[in-house]
Amino acid sequence: MNGKVYLVGAGPGDPKLLTRRGEEVLGEADVVLYDALVDPRLLELARDDSEHILVGKRHGKVTVPQEQIEQMMVESAAEGKTVVRLKGGDPFLFGRGGEEAQACHQAGIHFEVVPGVTSAVAVPAYAGIPLTHREINSSVTILTGQPGELHYTLPYDWDALANTKGTLVFLMAVLKIEAIAAKLLEAGMAGDTPVAVIQWGATPRQKTVVATLSSVAESIEEAEIRPPAVVVVGQVATLASEISWYERLPLFGKRIVVTRARHQAAEFADLLERDGAEVLLCPTFEVMGPEDPKAVADAFDTAGSYDWLILTSVNGVHRFFHAYLGRGKDIRELADVDIAAIGPATTAAIEAFGIRVSVTPPEYRAESLLDALGDVSGKRIMIARAEVAREVLPDTLRERGASVDVVSTYRTVVPAEPVPLETLGLPDMITFTSSATVRNFVNADERRALELLSRADVASIGPITSATLREFGVEPTVEPQEFTIPALAECISRHFAKRDTVK
Repeated sequence: MNGKVYLVGAGPGDPKLLTRRGEEVLGEADVVLYDALVDPRLLELARDDSEHILVGKRHGKVTVPQEQIEQMMVESAAEGKTVVRLKGGDPFLFGRGGEEAQACHQAGIHFEVVPGVTSAVAVPAYAGIPLTHREINSSVTILTGQPGELHYTLPYDWDALANTKGTLVFLMAVLKIEAIAAKLLEAGMAGDTPVAVIQWGATPRQKTVVATLSSVAESIEEAEIRPPAVVVVGQVATLASEISWYERLPLFGKRIVVTRARHQAAEFADLLERDGAEVLLCPTFEVMGPEDPKAVADAFDTAGSYDWLILTSVNGVHRFFHAYLGRGKDIRELADVDIAAIGPATTAAIEAFGIRVSVTPPEYRAESLLDALGDVSGKRIMIARAEVAREVLPDTLRERGASVDVVSTYRTVVPAEPVPLETLGLPDMITFTSSATVRNFVNADERRALELLSRADVASIGPITSATLREFGVEPTVEPQEFTIPALAECISRHFAKRDTVK
């Protein structure tokens, strides 16, 4: 039985512009054939066991011939596989999607087209350029600078284009901008006609140059504009100076390193990217099961007899309750146990299991929880936490007369394949959300780590993490008053916005 081919438009640079249907079919794919300009994060939407094959152009050079791409699609589908052909922009706009659909039809392969957000519209929008404007124009012509093997020159009616009252958008044309400008000028278009060239549109590397038809070739050469880029010719290009929004985001153009575990990094990265940052993931640890799972299982049998259950992190919550319920335990056995949590994120994670939290301290650290618990003399307390953690909480509780059992529900380990620090380049900021992230980052390559920390701004989630940074001679640049990921992200945005304003 044949499989199916999905021709999916990945949209322009921003991976969040993928359609919901595109996300759905990626999750069904056995094979993903993807273009070079597709954001690699989109591949994470596919199943872990799916096959990913790069087939697009790189630096203008063909890596896999079009005929071979079509053959791979057809043969994989004929084997009963679900194939996603993931293409930049929209598959039917200068993307050879029509040819690939024809190949499927001719081979008797079922296929579906999933339209994408085209860069012809999205990239100018990210640069603050509306392609139409009621007071300026009401038409758009989209052209390509790479018309195909049948044409060795640009096969356009230049007289008609030069006299249009609408906007011209050229894709894949930046290397031919001098010839395009010459043709339009020769056909009578005014030399002072505005032209915008947007490089790496809809990504944190976006760069916009606005010039005139007469000067655009020289202007982009001075600005070192290279592919990929979109060219917009027409009066609407002048609106970039007025309504540009993306390049004015507080973190636009800033390269920020996130050192959290990969499975935890999404929320933080998303908050930073919303403000325009380019996020570099450098996970310094992975979360694993406990070294002694039997000890955890045994603790579950008596969990309902404690006066207090203290959970100190989101990781601890998930590991505790998933293991607890996975052992066949009933959550109602904890009905008489008061629950204490450190931090609102930990509290939210507990409440997601339908459990009420009795105490959350005003400050998100162990010392504040000690004050919030009050008199613990004679109380039996279970602390579910990481295998290696600060001992201030259990030690102080014991000093105050409590009987304390620490259950290690998880452990953190250095990633099996850590990110080499030299691949980070020269980031603008490096962020740390725990003492473990600091120590593991430095231990990965101490010389390079300390060099990076001396040259970049450094963000710390709170005083404990900051104290660890100071052990290595690093003074944090940013520390929020509230020790949470949202507060840290907001503090980082304010820091760069204020600094750039001062400049």
